[in-house]
Amino acid sequence: MRAPGSAAPADAPATVPAVRLFLFPHAGGSGLMYQNWPARFPADWRVAARDAPGHGTLMGQPPLRDGDALVAHHLDRLIPELNACGAPFALFGHSMGALVAHELARRLTARGRPPVWLGLSACGAPRPYGPPVRVSARELSDEELRRRVAQLGGTPPKVLDHPGLWRHFAPVIRADLQLVESWRPAPAAEPLPVPVSLFGGAEDAVVGLAALERWSGHCARRPATHVFAGGHFYFQDDLDAVARAVTHDVTQALRLTSAPGH
Repeated sequence: MRAPGSAAPADAPATVPAVRLFLFPHAGGSGLMYQNWPARFPADWRVAARDAPGHGTLMGQPPLRDGDALVAHHLDRLIPELNACGAPFALFGHSMGALVAHELARRLTARGRPPVWLGLSACGAPRPYGPPVRVSARELSDEELRRRVAQLGGTPPKVLDHPGLWRHFAPVIRADLQLVESWRPAPAAEPLPVPVSLFGGAEDAVVGLAALERWSGHCARRPATHVFAGGHFYFQDDLDAVARAVTHDVTQALRLTSAPGH
């Protein structure tokens, strides 16, 4: 029997998933952070994390330092997948990944291919005159950067404490943080009509709940908000509860899009 949310075997008949859920990681992170997510979702969902250049499966490529270039990278790879399969899809992004997921939702909606749902996690909404996350990465020494990343959590100690691994990952993390600092998406002509859910940790010292709630100004409908015990990487403490909330909200969004007259 196949585990819930896992990919079908290569020799299995091709089936159209009920939902495709695309996951986008934080600054310096890769799809590895979502390795335990697929098994938490319904068996007929297809759950897939997306790597950026310089991360995870794309580790050999140089990291991007421009938000538009990063969104274009993901868009170029998503469009063929969406064209090949007519199943509804949803987007979830954590921290920097939330900025990516939101901008992808905007651009796909403008093309007439909106997601059925968007999940934004542990990230403040972008502001015209300031970065959503105030981390000055450019001026930090490697040691200061290491301390800052350790405070955020989410990066395995074996990476932070191993000199060879840190020499490899430090430039990637620095590039991502610089990308977040300079993130300036073009103002939206109108609020995003896609159902949105916000996720955060009650003890998150990086992104407070007030910053998270600012996303309401970017949304046509008031977002659902889920606050969990924990810090910036709250989902590491109770992934099952987070997955249940995502599953519930995506299911509700699917019902909304299939309702008569929608």
